[in-house]
Amino acid sequence: MALDPVVTETPAAKPAPRYFTWDEVAQRSGRGKERWLVIERKVYNISEFILRHPGGSRVISHYAGQDATDAFTAFHINKGLVRKYMNSLLIGELSPEQPSFEPTKNKELTDEFRALRASVEHMGLMKANRTFFLLYLLHILLMDAAAWLTLWLFGTSFVPFLLCAVLLSAGQAQAGWLQHDFGHLSVFSTSTWNHLLHHFVIGHLKGAPASWWNHLHFQHHAKPNCFRKDPDINMHPLFFALGKVLSVELGKQKKKYMPYNHQHKYFFLIGPPALLPLYFQWYIFYFVVQRKKWVDLAWMVTFYVRIALTYMPLLGLKGFLGLFFMVRFLESNWFVWVTQMNHIPMHIDHDRNRDWFTTQLLATCNVHKSFFNDWFSGHLNFQIEHHLFPTMPRHNYHKVAPLVQSLCVKHGIKYQCKPLLSAFADIIRSLKESGQLWLDAYLHH
Repeated sequence: MALDPVVTETPAAKPAPRYFTWDEVAQRSGRGKERWLVIERKVYNISEFILRHPGGSRVISHYAGQDATDAFTAFHINKGLVRKYMNSLLIGELSPEQPSFEPTKNKELTDEFRALRASVEHMGLMKANRTFFLLYLLHILLMDAAAWLTLWLFGTSFVPFLLCAVLLSAGQAQAGWLQHDFGHLSVFSTSTWNHLLHHFVIGHLKGAPASWWNHLHFQHHAKPNCFRKDPDINMHPLFFALGKVLSVELGKQKKKYMPYNHQHKYFFLIGPPALLPLYFQWYIFYFVVQRKKWVDLAWMVTFYVRIALTYMPLLGLKGFLGLFFMVRFLESNWFVWVTQMNHIPMHIDHDRNRDWFTTQLLATCNVHKSFFNDWFSGHLNFQIEHHLFPTMPRHNYHKVAPLVQSLCVKHGIKYQCKPLLSAFADIIRSLKESGQLWLDAYLHH
């Protein structure tokens, strides 16, 4: 009886990895159909994935054709889990002779910042003190309750009405800073709990959609003060001429949508008082309906039902609407001055694909630390540290600030920190300067 020959199976050889150059990656920046990006030397094709990206299609598209390693590290709190989903997008890696990132980026600075981030994580500065955030939430709820009690106890005459509006405005502003913490995943160690509390604070306490905030805010962090990539500077050029580079460019093109040389004056009319009550208030509903964000809409409805049932019995419909829009007016002034003091006076330009550290330092500045400044700005007076480490809990910004300053000194990068009122004044100063630059270019080029 003949024996069948023994067949030994040899394991299939793994396909050789595909290698790419930076020139090949840069060509897939989204101008054609394909979009590639690089994370830790691995090349990913995100052309189809952008529509499924949990952070939104635009924020990931802003890094198409570029190295996105530091942005990836900055935005994700569970990187191991995210990498599993990224495997299906992997198409190859950079050729061995290729540098780890583009020549427009400072290698020594990038390496040292990554070492700093590793030290920060080892020091535990990325872990939140939950008690801090619980007390913060409680103080918002207390202001909310105090506003209603003021009217209930003292009546609805002018002084109690005004005090109620101020208390509600403070509560709304502080809830805005708190939702910002949850939106950045900086409170809990899992995304699920951060997202849930984010919906509660921005949806139920403020009446706005979490998806709308995510859509805008992560783009701002990915490419701050980069024209066409940071939605926070979308008022250029329709309403304002921003930054020295863009203003001169606009003047040379002979474009004039507004009398920009007077923008430092009309800013007081269409900026701080108008953003929330005249724009955001209606746009958020358009956003959720257009994009079918029904969960967000449900959370928002709970806010409007709650506040109407709370105040209409005391004030009637007209009084309630008057209170509501007064609160939005006061909150709008608070919000705009705080959020713009760190960015509008800084460098505004097209995306030059600089390294993460340089990109954030050029676009942000700090305001002096004090108990009031910390509270008033929701710790966004530490805008530099917040932009470098967006998932860091805010109560740790002041601890990492000296380390960031040391890195700035070593590499000759300006670390700006100024008094609160000076930061406000710099908004107007920079608008006046860029408006004049536009006018000079418009008339003489």
